[in-house]
Amino acid sequence: MKVRYSYLREQFSNCPALWKKLKKFVSTGDFTLGKPLYEFERNFAKLIGSRYAIGVNSGTDAIKLSLKVVGVKPGDEVITAANTFVATVGAINEIGAKVVFVDCDDTFCMDVDLIEKAITKKTKAIVPVHFTGYMTNMPRLRKISKKYKVSIVEDACQSILGSINKKKSGTWGDLGTFSLHPLKNINVWSDGGIIVTNRSDYYKKLCLLRNHGLSNRDTVVTLGYNSRLDTFQSIVGNWLLPKAKKITDKRIKNAKYFDKHFSKISEISIPPRLSNYKIVYHLYSIFVKKRDQLLKYCLKNGIEAKIHYPKPIYLQKALAFRKYKKGDFPVTDRHSRQVITFPCDQHLNKKQLNYIIKTVKNFYS
Repeated sequence: MKVRYSYLREQFSNCPALWKKLKKFVSTGDFTLGKPLYEFERNFAKLIGSRYAIGVNSGTDAIKLSLKVVGVKPGDEVITAANTFVATVGAINEIGAKVVFVDCDDTFCMDVDLIEKAITKKTKAIVPVHFTGYMTNMPRLRKISKKYKVSIVEDACQSILGSINKKKSGTWGDLGTFSLHPLKNINVWSDGGIIVTNRSDYYKKLCLLRNHGLSNRDTVVTLGYNSRLDTFQSIVGNWLLPKAKKITDKRIKNAKYFDKHFSKISEISIPPRLSNYKIVYHLYSIFVKKRDQLLKYCLKNGIEAKIHYPKPIYLQKALAFRKYKKGDFPVTDRHSRQVITFPCDQHLNKKQLNYIIKTVKNFYS
């Protein structure tokens, strides 16, 4: 048996209603900032529980534009997690700010206990990364941000519909950012991103920034970016968005099934499952012994397992100028050696789940 990692062929294999909408749309020529985009923004804001949503061309730009809106300038410092994907760091770097890393804990999110030590007079913003579908300890982080008057831009790209105490990811900070990349839980057919906020002034600034700084065709208010979410992709988003809760529930169900069986294997440690957190499992990642050997065994037996990430971003060549060295973030380092990710998406059937479990058991036995 083979268990693939990407589920995109299944997700869009039978969607005649979507094709009908796309064909109808093409004849309108409403390709840039069209009506379906504003419809998608309203639908997304309603789903998340925010006043505003602004579609942009990627999750990376969602972070970048949000940092611009809260006033981050070249030379300012922005704190984020040492175990994040490069896009988070790239967004900070694009506006000339200095990336300051803090270590994570076993929820895969930044250890909030370490943040105050990282804050300096140059700290302008904190970007908590809700990695794998967990969420950073936002109640605690909000207190810290208020104490030091530092803005929060949530990188919620992997945690759509995740929540703490039923308050959703993206709604805790000044702004929340999401990715619509094809491999995200809610996705479109290309890159795409969206920003949520409750502040009308931020919303107005973002509408300018994503569209070259134009208030109308002939008036340039500020120098902005070409960062619009394609209207075409918004139609895909509008088709998929009503399925968001069902997708999330199935991923959670699959993860619980894995937890039940993997917890019986002594060589495996399940990450903490916090009772007041809703974890949405963009990635189903666990800690295992003999990780590299297990990965090879799974791949040999047709299971497309992954590692997120074998080399932490802070040790990558592109970040050499920051002069971090191995061991500066020990939990991140440990995760890079122990974590493995298994397919957990909504299209997997029980037979496939059982095959993954059986294969892992066979490896350790």
